[in-house]
Amino acid sequence: VVCLVAYHIFFMLFVWSYWKTIFTLPMNPSKEFHLSYSDKESLEREPRGESQQEVLRRAAKDLPIYTRTMSGAIRYCDRCHLVKPDRCHHCSVCDKCILKMDHHCPWVNNCVGFSNYKFFLLFLAYSLLYCLFIAATDLQYFIKFWTNGLPDTQAKFHIMFLFFAAAMFSVSLSSLFGYHCWLVSKNKSTLEVFRAPIFRHRTDKNGFSLGFSKNLRQVFGDEKKYWLLPVFSSLGDGCSFPTCLVNQDPEQASTPGGLNSTSKNENHLFPAKPLRDSQSHLLTDTPAWSETASKAEKGKVGMSNPALTMENET
Repeated sequence: VVCLVAYHIFFMLFVWSYWKTIFTLPMNPSKEFHLSYSDKESLEREPRGESQQEVLRRAAKDLPIYTRTMSGAIRYCDRCHLVKPDRCHHCSVCDKCILKMDHHCPWVNNCVGFSNYKFFLLFLAYSLLYCLFIAATDLQYFIKFWTNGLPDTQAKFHIMFLFFAAAMFSVSLSSLFGYHCWLVSKNKSTLEVFRAPIFRHRTDKNGFSLGFSKNLRQVFGDEKKYWLLPVFSSLGDGCSFPTCLVNQDPEQASTPGGLNSTSKNENHLFPAKPLRDSQSHLLTDTPAWSETASKAEKGKVGMSNPALTMENET
C-alpha cells in the first residue's frame, strides 16, 4: 500500500511539473526596455557610429542593466527592438527575447527561462525519483527473470524492458539534474557557463552569485513550503538581478566601508544603478556602500567605456 501511494504521488508531481514546464509561457522584457517610436526612428536614421551609441545610451540610462557585450556596448536586440535586460537572450527558435534564458529544450518544446526554470528543475527531480522508484520495485522481478523464477509468459520480457528503461533514464536524468543543481548553487544559466557575463569593467563568471543560500532562494523563493510544489515562487521580476561585488576599475579610489584600496588584491564595488525593490532584500546583510563611492563609480563608467558600439547577440 505504501509503495502504491508513493508511486501515485511521484507520478502526479511528475505530470504536474512537466505540464507547467511545457505550458508556462516564457516571460519577455517589460515595456520600459523597448525603444520608443522616436528612438527607433533615430536608430534607423542614423548611421552606425556615435549617433546610434548615443541613442542606446539615452534609452538605457535609467534601466537597471549592468552587463555589456564583449566590446563594451549596450546589449541591444535589433529583432525585438529593445535593450536587453541582464541575463536576457534572444531565442532563435521562439524568435523573441527570453528573460534569464537557460536554453531552448526540444523535449518540452519550450524555452527554459525565468518563468519556468523552477518547474524544469522539479520536472527533472521527480522524473529521476520516478525512474529510481520503478527500477527499485522492479529489481526483485528482474533478478527472478535471470534465475528462472518467473512463470514462462510474455510478461517477463516486459519486466526486463521496464527495468532497463528505468535504469538508463535514471543515469541520464541524474547527470542532467546534478548539472542544473550545480548551476543553481552558482546562480548561473547554461548560456552563462559557455559565455560569462561581461560587466562594465570586466568579465565576471560569478557576477550574479550571492552565496549558496541566496542563490537557492532566487530560484525557489523564500517560502520553503512551496519549494517542492510546481508553483511559481522565484524571486524578482526577471528583468533585474542582484549581483555580487563586481570588480571595479583599478584606478577607482573609493572603497566600501572606508577600507584602504590597497589592503586587498582585488577591489570590488556594487553596480552604480540601484536594484529594484523586489531584489534589494537579498543583499540586506552586506555592508552598506557610501553615496560618494556610488557617484564616483558613475563618473568612472563614462570614462572607462569609450566605445559603446552596438552588437547583436543571440
